[in-house]
Amino acid sequence: MTKRNILLMIADDLGKQLGCYGNNKIQTPNLDRLASEGTKFTQAFTSTASCSASRSVIYTGLHTHQNGQYGLHNGRHHFTTFDHVETAPALFSEQGYATGLIGKVHVGPSGVYPWDMRAESGSRDVALVADQASAFFKKSANDGQPFFLTIGFIDPHRDLTRSGFGNQEVYDPRVKRVEYRPEDVEIPSFVNDLPGVRYEFAEYYQSISRLDQGVGMVLDGLKNSGLADDTLVLFMSDNGPPFINSKTTLYDAGVSLPLIMKCPGSSVGTVNPNMVSYVDILPTLLDWAEHPNPSHPARTGRSILPVLDETSGLENWSQIFGSHTFHEVTNYWPTRMMRNRRYKYHRNIAWRLDFPFAADIYGSLTWEEIRNAENSPKMIGSRRLKDYFFRPAEELYDIQADPDEVRNLAGEAEYQSVLEEMRATVEKWQRRTEDAWLYRDGVSLLFVRHHLGGGLDVPDRWDFDVERPESKGVTSFARDLPWGANVEM
Repeated sequence: MTKRNILLMIADDLGKQLGCYGNNKIQTPNLDRLASEGTKFTQAFTSTASCSASRSVIYTGLHTHQNGQYGLHNGRHHFTTFDHVETAPALFSEQGYATGLIGKVHVGPSGVYPWDMRAESGSRDVALVADQASAFFKKSANDGQPFFLTIGFIDPHRDLTRSGFGNQEVYDPRVKRVEYRPEDVEIPSFVNDLPGVRYEFAEYYQSISRLDQGVGMVLDGLKNSGLADDTLVLFMSDNGPPFINSKTTLYDAGVSLPLIMKCPGSSVGTVNPNMVSYVDILPTLLDWAEHPNPSHPARTGRSILPVLDETSGLENWSQIFGSHTFHEVTNYWPTRMMRNRRYKYHRNIAWRLDFPFAADIYGSLTWEEIRNAENSPKMIGSRRLKDYFFRPAEELYDIQADPDEVRNLAGEAEYQSVLEEMRATVEKWQRRTEDAWLYRDGVSLLFVRHHLGGGLDVPDRWDFDVERPESKGVTSFARDLPWGANVEM
């Protein structure tokens, strides 16, 4: 068997706070070197900014409303991927690959994700993680078996303290402490520049530098095994930084993430501006492995390999979609998103609900300082605090002019044609992916579609109107609109 190995490294809650993505305040030499040796994507997007959900998209090539992993898997949240869904470890095991996962798993059930070697751990000791990876590489080299190994780093996720990122723990002596002063960090525009925020970002940076050391150690182990020239390497994050206005939102701060790929035989130092989605990751891995079944009718993604070396934006790689429903089980706030190079559209299905808090963000010093700031009106970054918690049914932003997504254009007459086109495209994508959260009259069309042929009239409005509850004598939603994987996009 031709050895076409795969090493997939996933950081936890990492945004673009890396040297290779333009942050000159942080030390990330190993990731910077990986970017110089491969392809750095500047427009890579997760489908959803929540840990378990995002990982499920990576492993299945399906949005969360397709694969069932609507939110966090761990503890009392207990969201799981549907039993019938094909996943990366299952697909590669079928082709004779040795499959393994080291570190954070955060998806389930285990029967749907059947890694041969499952070294689940919450350890941030990246040297020990690298030792486990080296042992896996050595065994694969000795056995002559191709491998698919995932490393789920814990860094730079918050720990269980109010402002900690695992920096007070004792690690292997090979792991060096890289400390930062609060006054030296770069505060991104999505959050406020306050003393507590600076303190937390200094701790966050230290965790990122530890992650970077782990990546370097793992890549050294791969090189020492003699398998580097046969291995596709990917580095990515599951969602954006664990700060308000980022993680758990579909704003770019939460979903526009680092993606670095090093593919044997491809160009080095490539900066690729094409818009890629995490639904493209599984098709890419299957393509690299020359899997006999690289596509599936339910998957909307495609292999990135044909455009890996591109340095200009291609027309057919110029839009992505997002789907978020839960984070924690109590964080119900379904929303869908579409983004192209110019505009970003949000369809907020449960817009009548307050936007919910993730527990780690609520407990942070950052939120405490923001809510107690003396300015009026209170702000979260450049967004009014009120607008963060209370959002309209639709949001439309000109990303080029307004990258922080603050000025909502949905109600402005000159943008109505853009709004209507993106709204229609999102609904077409929702039908294509059989999204249960495509609503009319406050009800899921997917679940009532079997009644449409029997003459059911569903008013053509998103939300139920208690002042006008009648369904007769109003415009009805078209009954004959197609659904499912055979809809032409």
